[in-house]
Amino acid sequence: MKKFLFHCGTRDATASLGILFLRICTGLMMLFGHGIGKILTFAKNKESFPVPDFFPLKYMSNPVSLSVTIGAEVGCAALIILGLATRPAAFILGFTMIVAAFNILAGAQLFIPNGIGPKEGPLLYLIPVVAILLTGAGQYSFDANILKEGRRKKW
Repeated sequence: MKKFLFHCGTRDATASLGILFLRICTGLMMLFGHGIGKILTFAKNKESFPVPDFFPLKYMSNPVSLSVTIGAEVGCAALIILGLATRPAAFILGFTMIVAAFNILAGAQLFIPNGIGPKEGPLLYLIPVVAILLTGAGQYSFDANILKEGRRKKW
């Protein structure tokens, strides 16, 4: 279980530096661009926030749906920035972006003629989150300090 939660992926210095940059930029953009804003407007939006329309998530109430989204956008973004339990956090944040793009915004356009469509935002966050999920947190993370390895993996 410890290896599943805290395996950092590569320990190559150059690759780890690139992953660190990707983690910090993606996490900060999600945290400050979306998560903090949802916290600040919680009281106003708690009754009108959309609920996903598939089992078992369709049984959540609007405030619970908003709370879970805030948990993903704030909590998981913070974990990704720190590089702590990075892969599970990336999975949860990626799942949130998939729900946002393909369920909540299902009828929206991907692109509009003169700019960004509403579905494009969650998909643009999904790309780096999947990259982080596949690569791990890298050498410069708390995951690398928690799970020390004797040998490097060959892949």
